[in-house]
Amino acid sequence: MRQTLASVLAAGALALSSLTLPGAAQAQGGPLRLEITEGVVEPLPYAVPAFVAESAAAQSIADQLSRVVADDLSGSGLFREIPREAHISGITSFQSPVQFADWKAINAQALISGAVDVDGSGRLTVKFRVYDVFAGAELGQGMQFVGTADGFRRMAHKVADQVYSRITGESGYFDSRVVFVSETGPKDKRAKRLGIMDYDGANVQFLTDSRSIVLAPRFSPTGDRVLYTSYETGFPRVHILNVGAVQSSILPGSDGVMSFAPRFAPNGATVVYSLAQGSNTDIFAKDISGGAARQLTSGPSIETAPSYSPDGGRIVFESDRSGTQQLYVMSASGGEAQRISFGAGRYGTPVWSPRGDLIAFTKQNAGRFHIGVMRTDGSEERLLTASFLDEGPTWAPNGRVLMFARETQGAQGASALYSVDISGRNLKRVRTPDGASDPSWGPLQ
Repeated sequence: MRQTLASVLAAGALALSSLTLPGAAQAQGGPLRLEITEGVVEPLPYAVPAFVAESAAAQSIADQLSRVVADDLSGSGLFREIPREAHISGITSFQSPVQFADWKAINAQALISGAVDVDGSGRLTVKFRVYDVFAGAELGQGMQFVGTADGFRRMAHKVADQVYSRITGESGYFDSRVVFVSETGPKDKRAKRLGIMDYDGANVQFLTDSRSIVLAPRFSPTGDRVLYTSYETGFPRVHILNVGAVQSSILPGSDGVMSFAPRFAPNGATVVYSLAQGSNTDIFAKDISGGAARQLTSGPSIETAPSYSPDGGRIVFESDRSGTQQLYVMSASGGEAQRISFGAGRYGTPVWSPRGDLIAFTKQNAGRFHIGVMRTDGSEERLLTASFLDEGPTWAPNGRVLMFARETQGAQGASALYSVDISGRNLKRVRTPDGASDPSWGPLQ
């Protein structure tokens, strides 16, 4: 397993360079711009002709790669692909002038063209350009990626991220991975192990076996480590796993106690987690390099699920100190906390947005579960989903999309991963080989 995962990670090493082509218009930015607000309803129509294969070895990859680009863009909910059957013009050469009139005629506002080459040593080169069709100009500068042929999906995600960024003005999220709990077996005897995959469910690899229950994996800010809770010794302890080496160990200082719900600080050097002592559960923080744990909360209540703000200055967490499960915000050094949730029902699993503007949460009310978002002061609460059981939201790297777990009702109920954007639109299932829960979205690679 180690060799397989290591080879996947090694294949992800890409080289990126800008591409200046003779006669290419070099409009930096341009009139085509999709502003992402709650008011955006109509996805922007675009066309992605099959990328040109510049060698026989590139023929199959060229078509697959351009399909992944289209799936990424359309899957965001912000773009609508114009089917290839509707295209009037084809792209037969990366150097040929674009027939803008033909693309205008089918109302393509953006055009993505590309070319793929595989040389004798297996090196893959992908070139692409983005056009504003109605302006008749290139949007930004052509670019190319160089890597290995088995890493073509990463190149496709990179291309899609560039297109997304040029049109929306924000960073993308396609070249990212998700760590999650893979579930198999009946509901009352379910086997669980850690898995890692591309954001769209492809390239699943397993990081642990299913001999012991694992819960709540959390990526480090750099994506090279994962914190999780393991019942390997019979009660919960926080473990830290090196993703590249697939090696884990108990978080120093947390052995011998019940510790759970860990999460990295934005600096990647500090871990915050819950620790149960007797009937009391409080939040602690400690440096991974060593030293004593620092107690951040103190009281006869259950306080857990801590999550840092992006600047590392504050922590949001859940507590039943008021008699029901609610959300609170305190300084990262502990002290007095401010309650921010006041709606009907119970609130839990809060996660601070990487943009810093919102907090996502799970809400249970009137027999239904919801994924929602609110401002960091608790205002402007919005519920994005509703089902028998939705829980555990995690943010995409750009803070525009959430992924969460949904479990269906009944003895045969199963858990699966779904994603939804922050306006509550574009709800869709993320395909995984088995049942899945507890997603944690990593950074852009």
